[in-house]
Amino acid sequence: MSWFLWEERIKNFRSIRRGLQEVVAEVESGVFGNRYRGSSLETVVQSVAEQRQIFKGADHAFLWKPKLRIPDIYESRENQRAFGRLLDTCLCCDSEQQLLTAIHEIDRVKIKGLGPAVANLLYFLHPTLVPPFNTAIVNGYNRLTGAKVKLGSWTEFLAMREGVLGLNAKYRSLLSNDLGAIGGLLFDIGSGRYPVPPQGDGEDARLAWQADLARVREDAAKANGLLAKARESDHTHTEVQAWLRDLGLALGYDVWVAANDRNRQMGDGKLGDGCLPSLPPQATTLAVDAVRLIDVLWLDRASRQIIAAYEVEHSTSIYSGIVRMLDLALGPDAHALEGLFLVAPDDREEEVRSQLARPAFSRIADLKVRYLPYGELKAHREAIARFGEGMKPIRAISRQLV
Repeated sequence: MSWFLWEERIKNFRSIRRGLQEVVAEVESGVFGNRYRGSSLETVVQSVAEQRQIFKGADHAFLWKPKLRIPDIYESRENQRAFGRLLDTCLCCDSEQQLLTAIHEIDRVKIKGLGPAVANLLYFLHPTLVPPFNTAIVNGYNRLTGAKVKLGSWTEFLAMREGVLGLNAKYRSLLSNDLGAIGGLLFDIGSGRYPVPPQGDGEDARLAWQADLARVREDAAKANGLLAKARESDHTHTEVQAWLRDLGLALGYDVWVAANDRNRQMGDGKLGDGCLPSLPPQATTLAVDAVRLIDVLWLDRASRQIIAAYEVEHSTSIYSGIVRMLDLALGPDAHALEGLFLVAPDDREEEVRSQLARPAFSRIADLKVRYLPYGELKAHREAIARFGEGMKPIRAISRQLV
């Protein structure tokens, strides 16, 4: 369940929703095309697939397999429209019945190769109603309950969903209303990380289970090195946010740190120390949920308007950060913006440029997003804090991306 406890997890919901809205818009306007590679759908699905181990491989179901002609949402315009209607309904609906009706409708269409793997997209729209879905989760559910759910059938998925909801209700005090928690547990069981207790009362079975638990604990101990590396990655991300925080304050700006990062430990205090406790009313737009999750914002102290936005992309896809900045740039106070910056390690520049070249990011050119390498920020931040003024020195050490 490490993914469910990952602090960056919540940031992805808004960006994936926004990406699916783009997919629906392209289907409705007839410009979605007949290729997965380079499409808006690929961008969204890859964003899902990058959500740590539980969603690894989520893109396999959407990859075009020419010999099998599946999934048939690229060559068949009618199937493509049906898929778009499913996403559109699930984007807009607010009840379980509407959601289930939409799933039954896509099931009736019988689109070849398009099965309940789509639930991995729907989960990010309705995390309390739709559990994630993959082979390991199905295996975990079968092992835990003794069921025989099979992959590939919406009917089987919906039956499993009912069982998952029942389990979640029974053990909610140990889990969450968000089905990502029990989904993570089933994934761990199905992938062999945690053994299930024996169904009977036999002593041999109990001893075997205890031996399995001991093995799990040993494996967990061996994994400490990997966990330490992951924590170091988070630390580096937090450290760069602190550089931007301190630099913004030194230049005379008010600073906002992402709502889900502000309580992170930094030095002897918290990352949010000295920063705004809340965004001013001017920043409260329809996209406020996305804007408040941007890593660092600089605001003019007099006008209270956002002057610059920074997304720190240490190792993950730039997709989520770009979508959050797009929400900001399309807001009513966008005229005050003087800079949008992707802050990343020096060796990621070509990767960032190639991602921004994707057709799904075609509108980004107008935003004039700039690339700010860690090295340049680290080398010049103290001098800029002492002698700099306004946004000019930041632009000087950053590079235009598109």
